[in-house]
Amino acid sequence: MWPCRVRRLSSSTARSTSPDAVPGSIELVIFDCDGVLVDSERLSVEVDRHVLAHFDWDLTHEEIVHRFVGRSADHFRAEIEAHIGRRLGDDWEEPFQHLYREAFDRELVAVDGVEAALDAIPLATCVASSGSHEKIRRNLALTGLLSRFDGRIFSADDVDEGKPAPDLFLHAAARMGVAPSRCAVVEDSRFGVRAARAAGMRSYGYAGGLTPAKWLEGENTEVFSDMAELPALLGVVAAG
Repeated sequence: MWPCRVRRLSSSTARSTSPDAVPGSIELVIFDCDGVLVDSERLSVEVDRHVLAHFDWDLTHEEIVHRFVGRSADHFRAEIEAHIGRRLGDDWEEPFQHLYREAFDRELVAVDGVEAALDAIPLATCVASSGSHEKIRRNLALTGLLSRFDGRIFSADDVDEGKPAPDLFLHAAARMGVAPSRCAVVEDSRFGVRAARAAGMRSYGYAGGLTPAKWLEGENTEVFSDMAELPALLGVVAAG
């Protein structure tokens, strides 16, 4: 979970939108990072399991996905603190950081088909992820995707509340100058699609990773399992 502490913006700041917004068309596609752009969730979950075991908390892979995938490092820490009944020190995660770095350096790749999908999407794009800015940039760089999003990367550390609150997506839309009604979100976690719905954005739930499709289903959400499908899905909505 690689925590990082930076200045936060309030949700009221994030809510400013473009004055000429017209509902019904998509101008901006907001991508989650982990599990959508980079195939990191399977690596993170395995290391998370090791970290949790250190605190005598034995969870299955599915339980970790259910509790933590799509959530922030602050949430991960808070859940551990609740489990052990005490606060952790500021440097609690330091002994575990090398495990994430080594796993990612060794095995991290882009999600299958995402580069071709990005090439085929004729819309503005950005990244809005629960990871820290450092983690997002590092993972995108490792997979050769950083240049596609450099200058358009937003982190849960920028806002008061992470997913499933809408703050991060609203912040990204405001910074990109696009109204929420003209944004689409591509997510792979149940917390992410809930955040997109709360932000008034259409969501596309990617079920090609660890999260079961049924966890992504819901109002204003299209579930798909192959990144090759995404451009056509966005094209249908954008053309409408």
